[in-house]
Amino acid sequence: MAGTTRRGRLIADINVTPLVDIMLVLLIIFMLTANLIAKQSIEVELPKASSGSTVEPTTLGITLTKAGKLFLNGEAVNADGLRNAVSGAMAKDEKAQAIIAADRLTSHGRVVWVIDLVKQAGIASFAINIDPSALISPQEQEDSEG
Repeated sequence: MAGTTRRGRLIADINVTPLVDIMLVLLIIFMLTANLIAKQSIEVELPKASSGSTVEPTTLGITLTKAGKLFLNGEAVNADGLRNAVSGAMAKDEKAQAIIAADRLTSHGRVVWVIDLVKQAGIASFAINIDPSALISPQEQEDSEG
């Protein structure tokens, strides 16, 4: 009878040998196909030049204080000045990017306004600057203040 031994007991153990065999075959197949997929690009050896350099995109540092003042790269600026500076940076460099830093007490709406201004000027790549050492949840902050 299938599934029993000569003494009449049932075999309750799972035989994992076929499973390991299948997994090894799949691993070999994935290793071979990954090598073929990675080599679909055209391999060329680029020429070297002593005067060449990498071009870093223009980065604009925009700061918004809790008093509502705007700063561009450390210099005070108004909304129109910021708009003109961002548009000028985009005219010079299509890959210009912005880093927006705002005081934690600044209203959310004011930060969104700055982000909207930057995006309207054409900058698609921006980041919001944070202090990672002071990350606590808003609930923990309210509990510690109250």
